[in-house]
Amino acid sequence: MTELIDGNVHAANVRARTKVRAEAFAAAHGRKPRLDVVIVGNNPASRAYVNTKAKMAHETAIDGRLIELPETVSKEELLGVIAGLNADAGVDGILVQLPLPDHLDGQMMIDAIHPAKDVDGFHPMNVGKLFTASKIDPEAMLIPCTPLGSLLMLLDTVGKEGLSGKKAVVVGRSNIVGKPMAQLLLAYDCTVTIAHSRTKDLPAVCREADILVAAVGRPEMVKGDWITDGAVVIDVGINRVPTEDGKGRIVGDVATKEAMGKASYITPVPGGVGKMTVACLLHNTIVAAEARVKG
Repeated sequence: MTELIDGNVHAANVRARTKVRAEAFAAAHGRKPRLDVVIVGNNPASRAYVNTKAKMAHETAIDGRLIELPETVSKEELLGVIAGLNADAGVDGILVQLPLPDHLDGQMMIDAIHPAKDVDGFHPMNVGKLFTASKIDPEAMLIPCTPLGSLLMLLDTVGKEGLSGKKAVVVGRSNIVGKPMAQLLLAYDCTVTIAHSRTKDLPAVCREADILVAAVGRPEMVKGDWITDGAVVIDVGINRVPTEDGKGRIVGDVATKEAMGKASYITPVPGGVGKMTVACLLHNTIVAAEARVKG
């Protein structure tokens, strides 16, 4: 039997732990931890995502502000906003919602955020720490939220011993998910292969995995016969595919129905990793707040 790894349950647990830390922070320092989110333009998906973040932050005892800028904002103006947030001692975390309009360089804006306030974990300094640290501590490091959420679900599901020595295959090589996910699995003593759409005989590579992480952004690319019996599958993909009624439906990068009965555990889509991403953003906010007051 394949068991579903319920992202709602795991995310609720992360938020509960974060709320305890946030309330302790407020009691000790006379203010709540604070996350400021910058959004440019009116992308509907970004708006919905930002609203979810704001709601969850409020429920987790984290303060914050939404800074809304027009789609026509210039590079210099946006950099000025980020500089102001960097200089504001009351701001613990800064997030610039991506994607940005075409005339703005997203990586430039990420690089402009002070590393200590980079709750997305994308600043080159935080990425460097992740890749060079002798020990990974999810409770004290700013780690990209989706890989962190995936790791926490794995740890809660199979434990450290369930990862140690196992063969892990990460399908996807992005800076946002694939590469940091591989590094996290290495830190927990997996033997890791990073594969991608051009990997020779990708199905055979996937069949070697005890732990299979799919993060390619292609609907149901990973078929059931790519999965070895008993593997643990983390499906990071969130893809909308058309339906006859025109509404579309959300699927992952794994053909979940085909995987059922083969995988020992699998994250559903929706209701899996996506729920953990926001929870880990709030987790990173309290990590950043605690680190800043310690100096």
